[in-house]
Amino acid sequence: MAKKVFGTCPVCGQKLMVSRLSCDSCNIDITGKFELNKFTYLEKDQLEFVETFLRCQGNLKDVQNELGISYPTAKKQLDGVLEALGYTKTPDKTTENMDILSRIESGELTAKQAAELIKKSKNK
Repeated sequence: MAKKVFGTCPVCGQKLMVSRLSCDSCNIDITGKFELNKFTYLEKDQLEFVETFLRCQGNLKDVQNELGISYPTAKKQLDGVLEALGYTKTPDKTTENMDILSRIESGELTAKQAAELIKKSKNK
């Protein structure tokens, strides 16, 4: 039975390279230096989040419900996965305001607190 590939060295933490590939069907072995894909370097909980995100077709509300976490936590985990994959995010006002609205909906913020956050974000 094949074991799961891990992307970082358990000794020094650096990225690992694959040096041998084999096919059980035709018994061919290929040696060389092969890079792993960037998803291999995600931590276990990040990969589980990605699988849930895909299963929920990108709907963070569904991800939130399936994982039993708040919307801001789901958003933070998504941002962490994007960062780990090398994608930088520049927050836009619409996204920030949608996050604030979601926090009101979940009961994390009052309307007054939300208004203050929106005012602060306009002054940036």
